[in-house]
Amino acid sequence: MKDLLRTHTSLQEGIEKLLNLQSKIESDASAKYLAMASWLDRNGFENTAGYMYDQAEEERSHFLKVFKYITDMGGIAITPTVNEVQQEFTSFKEVFEIALQNEIAVTHAVNKIIAKCRLENDYATEEFMMWYVREQREEEINARRALEFFELIDENTAAGKFELDKQIAKIGATEI
Repeated sequence: MKDLLRTHTSLQEGIEKLLNLQSKIESDASAKYLAMASWLDRNGFENTAGYMYDQAEEERSHFLKVFKYITDMGGIAITPTVNEVQQEFTSFKEVFEIALQNEIAVTHAVNKIIAKCRLENDYATEEFMMWYVREQREEEINARRALEFFELIDENTAAGKFELDKQIAKIGATEI
């Protein structure tokens, strides 16, 4: 049956597998940001929690965009399962260290798809994925910017925590 369906899509099987993996990665990122938002809310960082809730929703939209692309191209989109995600963090800063690590991992996954597209001459999928290249550049810049605030503002004081909560929530509010 798989061979019969394969005639109705221009997606190479290897690219389809990578796209389904990307869909899973984006879905996982949404769950991770949601857990971070919950931790931030519980620990009194209301403004930054709002920022992370927005990030969770954005990652969900990234997941759906890949998922829909697969089906639009005649492929088989696999609904990802939600993995267990980290719920507790040792510090405000750790949240953003993990966020940056996650964004870098997503960038590598996007690059892997594009490399495969070039190998397979799949120009349509490469063009589709270029949106993610631009998006990942922005996501990494924002995560690094958040970490820069921890170098400028002392997280160990009440005033510092208050200021960090205000400043980080503003990241991404203006176009870079």
